[in-house]
Parts: sequence; C-alpha cells; structure tokens
Amino acid sequence: METRRIGGVEVSAIGLGCMSLSHAYGAPPSRAEGLLLIAEAIDLGASHFDTAALYGFGANEELIGEALKAHRNRIFLASKCGLTGVDGKRVIDGRPNTLKQTCDEALKRLQTEVIDLYYLHRWDKCVPIEDSIGAMGDLVHSGKVRMLGLSEVSGPTLRRAHAVHPIAAVQSEYSLWTRNPEIAVLDACRELGATLVAFSPLGRGFLASELTPATFTANDIRRTMPRFQPPHLAANHAARATLAALADEIGHTPAQIALAWVLAKAAHVTPIPGTTRLEHVRENHAAASIQLPPEVITRLDALSLSFSGQRYNAATQAEIDTEN
Repeated sequence: METRRIGGVEVSAIGLGCMSLSHAYGAPPSRAEGLLLIAEAIDLGASHFDTAALYGFGANEELIGEALKAHRNRIFLASKCGLTGVDGKRVIDGRPNTLKQTCDEALKRLQTEVIDLYYLHRWDKCVPIEDSIGAMGDLVHSGKVRMLGLSEVSGPTLRRAHAVHPIAAVQSEYSLWTRNPEIAVLDACRELGATLVAFSPLGRGFLASELTPATFTANDIRRTMPRFQPPHLAANHAARATLAALADEIGHTPAQIALAWVLAKAAHVTPIPGTTRLEHVRENHAAASIQLPPEVITRLDALSLSFSGQRYNAATQAEIDTEN
C-alpha cells in the first residue's frame, strides 16, 4: 500500500478506524468477525489502526490488543484518552491524573508496552489544554507513549498545545461532506509538521452507500445528527446520487473516489475509514492507489457544497473545539 507519515513514521496511506467494531453504529459484529476483519486489513497492507478508551468502554481496545499482538512490531497503534465511559456513561475528563490512569488501563487492554500515538479525544474545557498536554507529555517521557495527538480541536488550540509538547497529529472529521479542517486546522497542521488524520472520510457511511436512517437501531449515534434528518436528508441523498454517477463514470466506487479525494487534498492528510464488512475493507484499501484527474477533483469540490446540515446536534457541537 501507498504510505504517508505521522511523526516521522511511515504508515499506510489508508488506515483502519476501529470504532464501529465495538461502538456507535448499532449492534457491533461478533468478536470473531472483528478479529477476522482486522486480520484482513493487515493482509492488505494496513499498518495504522485507531481505537479509543471510549469505544465500547474499553472493549474496542481489548479487541485491538488481541488482534494486533502478533503483529505489534509492524503496526502503528493509536488510541485516545480524555473521553471515557464511567458507570455506563460517556464522560469528558481531561484532568492530568485521569489521563495517566486511562493510559495505564489502555496499555493493559492493548497488550502492549507503548502506544505509538495517543490523542486527547476531547479537550475538557474545564481544564487548560496546557495542563492536559503536560500530563500526556509525561507519558512520552516515561516511555508509555511515543507521540501525542489531539482530536476535534481548532487551529489556535493546536498551537497552544504544541507550545507545551510537539503534536504529531490532529484527528478531525474530513470528507466530501465535512470540509471544516480547511478553515484553519489543516494549514496549522502543515505549519507545525503535524498530520491531519481524517476520521469518517466516508461521511459515517453515507458516501459509501445510500443509507436509510429508518433502518438505524435505537442506539445508533447517527440518529441524532442533523444530516440524517429532514430537511437535510433529501438534499444529501441528491448529492450522494451525483457522487455515485460520477464514480460510475470513472470506473470506481463512490467510497473509493471519496477516499481518493481526501488523499488528494494534501500530502499531510491520511484517512482512517471504519467498517464492519470485509468487502468494504478491500474496497477502501484499493482507493490508496487511485489518482483522480484534476477535473474530477474540481467536480468533487463543487459537489461537496451540495451537502447540507451540521455535523452534530447542538449539545455535541458545544463539546468540541473545531472551526465551524
């Protein structure tokens, strides 16, 4: 597979976001199915795997730890702290002692001595970013973590954090229907030498296949997202149909040209699509070798303006720090 770099380390140009194997989009696959999917990604050349303490309240880290332990020396392993499950509830907590405790717990679940990239999953706005990053810097100095990242932050917050400890990556939603990183954080990453790790590069599955929200289970987080609700849904279905027609015209799938578009936006961007299906792992990773003609990129840029709705509902939007 083609490669990109994070903190000076070469990683597969397309990684695997592992959240959906345990969390967020309804009933996850079985443990055996999850292990098989991760094994397939490794066989295809994926080397960048992304998890978090939040996903399945630790269950995802346990799955990833089991799946990757035999391949650990050739895997770039990323996880996150600062957003976890406490007594069955989702909690943002960026206090230094909490972050250090979360790391110790993660190392055990992941069955490893060191995490390659450790993100602050959410900036706890009750704690100065400098305090949280300072504590995470201690994890680097103690050898538990190799490099630090941030998730869902603005350019100014990235700069504040980077002044305390070098930030190797910022994880932000970036796709044809979410171009917010282009406001500031994409350029800030380039300036500081950080990689923009694009989560949900397939629009939470919407760009890959024509999703019908009526089929979502009660605990699927997409139910609360405005883009999957009226009046935005009709406009988004129309834009997705245009994407599908363009994909058919150039001989690729909608998912593949959506991923190729993300890769084409900048050399310091690497996407981490997630899936629960083996055929989608294969489809997604084939996108790493696609070179879109400039005129197709121009058409996709224009199409991206047709998507409608905010990323999150008001309550979730208040938790994050990204430019909007």
